[in-house]
Amino acid sequence: MTNATVYTVDSTFSKAQAFAVRDGRFVAVGTTAGLQGRYQASQTVDAQGQFIYPGFYDAHCHFYRYALGLRSANLVGANSWAETVGRLTAHRQQQPGAAWLTGRGWDQNDWPGRRFPTKDTLDVLFPNVPVLIARVDGHAALVNQKALDLAGITARTPISGGVIGRDAQGRLTGLLVDNAVKLVAAKIPEPRPAEADAALLQGQQNCLAVGLTSLADAGLDRADIERMASLQRAGKLHLRLYTMLNPTPENKAYYLPKGPYFSDNLTISAFKVYADGALGSRGAALLAPYTDRPHEKGFLLQHPEYYRALAKELASTKFQMNTHAIGDSSNRLLLDIYGAALLGQPDRRWRIEHAQVVSKQDIPKFGKYHIVPSVQPTHATSDMYWAGERLGAQRLQTAYAYQDLLKQYGQLALGSDFPVEDINPLYGYHAAVARQDAKNYPSGGFQMSNALTREQALRGMTTWAAHAAFEDKRKGQIKPGMLADFVVLKTDLLTAPNEQLRTAPVQQTWIGGKQVFTARP
Repeated sequence: MTNATVYTVDSTFSKAQAFAVRDGRFVAVGTTAGLQGRYQASQTVDAQGQFIYPGFYDAHCHFYRYALGLRSANLVGANSWAETVGRLTAHRQQQPGAAWLTGRGWDQNDWPGRRFPTKDTLDVLFPNVPVLIARVDGHAALVNQKALDLAGITARTPISGGVIGRDAQGRLTGLLVDNAVKLVAAKIPEPRPAEADAALLQGQQNCLAVGLTSLADAGLDRADIERMASLQRAGKLHLRLYTMLNPTPENKAYYLPKGPYFSDNLTISAFKVYADGALGSRGAALLAPYTDRPHEKGFLLQHPEYYRALAKELASTKFQMNTHAIGDSSNRLLLDIYGAALLGQPDRRWRIEHAQVVSKQDIPKFGKYHIVPSVQPTHATSDMYWAGERLGAQRLQTAYAYQDLLKQYGQLALGSDFPVEDINPLYGYHAAVARQDAKNYPSGGFQMSNALTREQALRGMTTWAAHAAFEDKRKGQIKPGMLADFVVLKTDLLTAPNEQLRTAPVQQTWIGGKQVFTARP
């Protein structure tokens, strides 16, 4: 590759003009004239002045779930319950024979009145087909009576670490939160192998088109990983995967004796744990009650002793423990549990996923216990319209505090949490540096004291993301010895105006020195 502006994202954040690739790895980086004088190549690509970055790495997403969800109704951005129902009805007309009607992406915070919906309309429109539509965060869902009946849920069904919605008369509303969602979701049949493979390859194409070359898939079982690994071995799935295992007895029994697994394409070195739910559905565990619901503080999904025992078990292995923690109460609990289990070990790279609301006194624990903050900048700009209502002005100041967290650990792993947010990593880059939404609101940015610099944001979605997965010796930088994963843009992400960052189109995506995506002219 010649005649480019290459952001290497190495330790000095140096720039170059050209690089050489052999056997899927970078072998030299320098000037165009210098490399052309030293190397003879079977293929030379003239970048014509475009800008090249290491392949983008989403440090926290749900790729497998996203891909399979492409078969469901897309409810993201619906501005009312009526629009949501309209989209769902149109989707059913396209798939009239499907055994279940599913959808994802609704958010009552975007609707007039901001009230959770009930199942009444679904019962009328779809009395004979079970319906499950997940909220945008995946931590709440609305189901109809048919789905409740299939799952055996009644007004007397007990639930821990979740909510089964009931009205003032005690009747089921169809709203399920956190662990309650699993009671119904478990009844949805798995797709046939051919359907799953096709969905994964379609999901891959969407990722490659936005410059993603590596993904951290948060929460998988052995069968999920083996399906994707099989596609990798067949040369069909090019994306490199860092997989986080669900901490089921089956997964632990199979993987713990084997120890972590590392290859160029696949890493299996972590367990993904859920401490609490989401702020939008008031499942995040808070130290003090929600400002807009003074009798609610959210909840943990398991008893604290569960997390202590799991941390002790994993600390005796080489696996990472990566815990979803949104509220300040869950963050405090897990940080303290991590500290007690790790006993000062400096390089275990255990992670807090999201670290969304962290009290001022707990933020220093990320540095004290050497805990990686794995955050999603678009969560800040998606939540900023209503997060103050949930948290109050004072508590909001230590929410989405990315610069404060960065100062503690020295690195941030940046992801999107897709399909909760969009898959485009440049949306996260823009949110990290401008702290604004797609319409560049608010003017001046949201809580700009915790914005990241452009260099920090680019590191977070490349080399720092790789570090958080113990992959920083082979990816995340353009330098000799690293895997030749890179992305080509016409836009200089380090200098372009903020309002151009989200819309910067990817021109080419390369993995292992092979071009896997080219934009249409």
